[in-house]
Amino acid sequence: MSTVMCVDIETYSSNHIKYGVHKYVDADDFEILLFAYCFDDGPVTVVDFTAGEQIPPDVFNALRDPKILKTAYNANFEITCLKAAFGADAVPDDQWECDSVLALYNSLPAGLGVDAKILGFPEDKQKDTRGKALIKYFCVPCSPTKSNGGRTRNRPGDAPDKWEIFKEYNAQDVVTERAIRNALISNRPSPEEHEMWLIDRWINNNGIAIDMTLVDNAIRMNEEHGEVLMEEARQLTGLDNPNSPLQLKKWLGTMLGEEITCLDKAAIADLLSREIPEPVRRLLTIRQSLGNTSVKKYQAMKESVCSDGRIHDLFQFYGAQRTGRFAGRNVQLQNLPRNYMSDLDDARNCVIDGDTEMMEMLYNVPDTLKQLVRTALVAPDGTRFVVADFSAIEARVIAWVAQEKWRQDAFANGEDIYCASASQMFHCKVVKHGENGELRQKGKIAELALGYGGGIAALKNFGADKMGLSDPELEDIVQKWRAASPRIPKLWHELENAALECIRTKRTIHLPQYRNIALEWFEDSLMLVLPTGRKLRYKDATIASNKFDKPAIIFKSMNQQAKKWAKTETWGGKLTENLIQAIARDCLCAAMKRLKECKHASYKICAHIHDEVVLEVPKGEGSLEDAVAIMTQNEPWNEGLLMNADGFENNYYMKD
Repeated sequence: MSTVMCVDIETYSSNHIKYGVHKYVDADDFEILLFAYCFDDGPVTVVDFTAGEQIPPDVFNALRDPKILKTAYNANFEITCLKAAFGADAVPDDQWECDSVLALYNSLPAGLGVDAKILGFPEDKQKDTRGKALIKYFCVPCSPTKSNGGRTRNRPGDAPDKWEIFKEYNAQDVVTERAIRNALISNRPSPEEHEMWLIDRWINNNGIAIDMTLVDNAIRMNEEHGEVLMEEARQLTGLDNPNSPLQLKKWLGTMLGEEITCLDKAAIADLLSREIPEPVRRLLTIRQSLGNTSVKKYQAMKESVCSDGRIHDLFQFYGAQRTGRFAGRNVQLQNLPRNYMSDLDDARNCVIDGDTEMMEMLYNVPDTLKQLVRTALVAPDGTRFVVADFSAIEARVIAWVAQEKWRQDAFANGEDIYCASASQMFHCKVVKHGENGELRQKGKIAELALGYGGGIAALKNFGADKMGLSDPELEDIVQKWRAASPRIPKLWHELENAALECIRTKRTIHLPQYRNIALEWFEDSLMLVLPTGRKLRYKDATIASNKFDKPAIIFKSMNQQAKKWAKTETWGGKLTENLIQAIARDCLCAAMKRLKECKHASYKICAHIHDEVVLEVPKGEGSLEDAVAIMTQNEPWNEGLLMNADGFENNYYMKD
């Protein structure tokens, strides 16, 4: 077994870490302050760079010794900072593992302190709450005041006692990280998952280029147009500040003859749907425009862009608990506004030209700027984007796992799955924009809402109640969909029964009829074993009676609303959702690995959004057809899964 070196560093930068570690180390004043380390279970040593100390030669050599495994909690930070300080060759990525990823892989949340608490470590192993205050004092700029002599940064000499405590805090973090690793290492990510983490680091290092002219002009145009709208609102209302909710509610109440208690998005939409005086309608429309938050994406791009003209650190590996899907960070590409303009090029060029007056003459400024957010992501000169998106990947995966033959046949024949589903449900031929075409929408909402055990409420969440359908009609759709795909409800039930049996007996339950998935018992946890061999962990799994007085699967997880580690109930539909989304994630990971390793073309992955991959490709190399062919290749573990993808090539990103 190799020696393990655990590392934790404390640093200073005038760039905020929320814009990513690449932006953080891009600051001229970035520096490493403290370097704490230990080998295996040995003592922790702290190197104080501010006191002129240096990393001992044998320790520095250990950083690039392949026989020594390096670990850190959120190792991306340590690796990137150490590379910035000592050079890329001094810190080979493939010699590191991340203990934050280890925690996420074990279905714990990200956070050193919260993980220590969940794992029940004694107080001295939990992250010291004083640490945040010390980080704020020493690691970020401070405001100049009379009492601090007008300085903009606190140094060790400004508070020697605090500095000594900070060094202890740095050492304690290594102790805590090591304890977390030791507690979780029995369920360690596989070598394949570690390789995917390295690919994720490569993608975050690649980053994506930004058209800063577009970004700067969009921000300026939004401000200028906002000033015009505010002046119009003042003229309409006579208010000093029509953006004040208090003033505006009073004015609206006077105009409408009723009390206005709320001005959120839904309340404004409700008012606009009514017969109201034209000045009120115009004012509410102005407020909607002023409340458009899409311009914040431009601001985030401006704050995040590095000196290389790119934004980095956009993805969190294993960001979704259990399923392992990636989470968006920083600019958050996972929720970019859609574009639907037919003259996208013209509108984009108008913003790049920077002519606000022309923009206001030709376009709805807020809506156009919203649609152009995606187009700020650009391919540098000599390259273009090849963007490929898996088609209906979850629908394909659930058909493959459940082995619902008509669904697999529909995908094999290139049929529209919504029409195919409606045809099965209503026992008639359904053709998009053709024969019985009105039934396609029912097939669509059923496909979107019902695959994981949902009922009427799920249909309503997808807008079925806005189709004018009554609850009995919605219930009829639920029953028809389930009857048309009987193997999928059977999957829900058999998966739940297998999980209950596994918890009761602590035995492994194999389900060969569902692509050889299995349920295992490990330590305190139920483990759902995927076709890849990856395991989804349900910690502290037990059985208890639910509100229907039936046996239910209970486990502990992070309650996202309450932000607490708490008991959570699951059942067959939810287990199926985890299973299918996790397999779809593994399909994406396998595709990205193949694209990275492609020998005949340079497919540089600079982003991935949901099931879509954004490739930066030299002109003259590769093609969309080739990228799609690579993405849709089967691995031994998903043989028979019918994948498809589509996309486009362009000089900037958009929603095709």
